[in-house]
Amino acid sequence: MSEGGKGGTGQFSLKVPLAKLGSRPLPFHLEADAVVRAGLVERFGLAGLDRLVADLEVSREGQGARVSGRFEADVAQTCIVSGEPVAAHVAEAIALQFQPDIAAPGQEIELEEEALDVLPLEGESVDLAEAVAQSLLLALDPYPRASEEVLARARRHLLSEEEAAELEAQAKAATNPFSKLRSK
Repeated sequence: MSEGGKGGTGQFSLKVPLAKLGSRPLPFHLEADAVVRAGLVERFGLAGLDRLVADLEVSREGQGARVSGRFEADVAQTCIVSGEPVAAHVAEAIALQFQPDIAAPGQEIELEEEALDVLPLEGESVDLAEAVAQSLLLALDPYPRASEEVLARARRHLLSEEEAAELEAQAKAATNPFSKLRSK
């Protein structure tokens, strides 16, 4: 099955009812349209998102579902040093298991290492698009940095503390109405 963004709402959603799933995996291809990508840019604070596609398989497992596959995205994040856009290509595997009643609300549980990708099932369906969006967010670089060339250009516009203090003193003196009297 192939699915794109939904109806111009900016929401990326593809809910697959559990009742539709069997033990044999169903294939899904998701591709975010421009409106959906713009919504994800705003939601995740990105500088841009040119492409987001995923090829997934979903099957029933017990009372829940298993989702596996891959997604790819072409994103732009903001450099933490220069503020310039940093382009990146993200390609990751997805392997998730959705199960009902993982824990009672407010109850703390400890997970084994292999259980880290077990998520609570909400309702009677699995939202594949939201799983892809969350996986993209987790795959992003938390501290994106521009290339050395871009950083070098940005550093040329930075001032040392001494230079900044001198400029501040000059600006303060220039706005002082009595500064003209002092020079005479």
